[in-house]
Amino acid sequence: MSNQSLSNRDLSVLWHPCTQMKDHETFPIIPIKKGQGVWLEDFDGNRYLDAISSWWVNLFGHANPAINAALKDQLETLEQVIFAGFTHESAVELAEKLVTITPQGLNRCFYADNGSAAVEVALKMSFHYWRNCGQTQKTKFITLENSYHGETLGALAVGNVSLYKETYAPLLMDVITVPGPDCYHRAPGESWPDYSARRFTLMEQALQQHSDTVCAVIIEPLVQCAGHMRMYDPIYLKLLRTACDKYQVHLIADEIAVGFGRTGTLFACEQAAVSPDFICLSKGLTGGYLALSAVLTTDQVYQAFYADYQTMSAFLHSHSYTGNALACRAALATLEIFRQQNIIEKNRFLAGIMTKAAMRFHDHPHVAEVRQTGMILAIEMVKNKHTREPYPWQQRRGLRVYQYALSKGVLLRPLGDVIYFMPPYIVTEQELLLIADVAWQGIQQATQD
Repeated sequence: MSNQSLSNRDLSVLWHPCTQMKDHETFPIIPIKKGQGVWLEDFDGNRYLDAISSWWVNLFGHANPAINAALKDQLETLEQVIFAGFTHESAVELAEKLVTITPQGLNRCFYADNGSAAVEVALKMSFHYWRNCGQTQKTKFITLENSYHGETLGALAVGNVSLYKETYAPLLMDVITVPGPDCYHRAPGESWPDYSARRFTLMEQALQQHSDTVCAVIIEPLVQCAGHMRMYDPIYLKLLRTACDKYQVHLIADEIAVGFGRTGTLFACEQAAVSPDFICLSKGLTGGYLALSAVLTTDQVYQAFYADYQTMSAFLHSHSYTGNALACRAALATLEIFRQQNIIEKNRFLAGIMTKAAMRFHDHPHVAEVRQTGMILAIEMVKNKHTREPYPWQQRRGLRVYQYALSKGVLLRPLGDVIYFMPPYIVTEQELLLIADVAWQGIQQATQD
């Protein structure tokens, strides 16, 4: 087996996500033979440091011994069982742990298959709650500009990244979009808290005007990941929680990408000391091993569906692999690593190293901003540093960084012209320095003309 042979087979039958497949006529796809820790290895013996956690899912490295062992054990007893009318120990134990570690008051856990599915569940559950409570006029959702919540139709509708949404606009429900608290746009000298608080007045106005018809506000706490890793201050979450209570609107926290330690706390909402009405979890939930998501909500929401069958008020949403035993067991092993190894404290140390490693980028003539929240660091390339004029998107400067980094053994997959570091939590100081060095060299090359 070689890279070329497997690539040829792949391109004859497969269609890859988020990819213009014609690109692979000139830029070869990379077949991976195996993974170990933060490293991936292809069939020709080349190694790549997984600096983006394989699309933000892999927390504790590839082929992690503890998660491997848990899955092998689970395979000996149960792989999957229908989750309607049946249950199993791994699903129950995982729900118990999630109820314990998520923000206070989230006492009910509903499983789904992936992040987009979790968002669909939360949207439907919020709408259905108000319907069961007799408030059938509540049919709308409020979302932030530049937000991303997935690519199934409901999740896509409440997102606002035009690259993903624009083509499918005729298929999507109408939502209320509010200008966001993205601190990239703050005035010179203005602090993150001041700007985020100032921008909240626009959300307050929307809630005041539309609350009678709004089911929920959905938000990515602290970091809009697919929206070019734009960031804001926790004060926005605190103000939003207060306003949602005031106007009787649900708060949905999409922590699919930012949960499980990415922002410096186990969940991003903790930094504002708030509890949402729904929290959506996926990605790192299983340590990057298997597809699984969970929506946690309150007893108040749960009770609105709890009634005699004849009322027809049950929440009828299902996936064939709901509560999959293998995925739940991988998640339990992942949470056990958090418990045993004091990961949050270790991440703060690693985040400090990332900060230092990226210091030189602040002065780069084609970097508008270096921003960081916990274990997420983003570097925004621009044509003009002083005016922040972006490069024309057609030039694909970020792709040049991606291609250069691969040639040097580092997997960096930019979001447009934003280069970001989002590595597994087992990354070493030396590996972080390598990521930063390669990113620097890649940006130098990508901006030289």
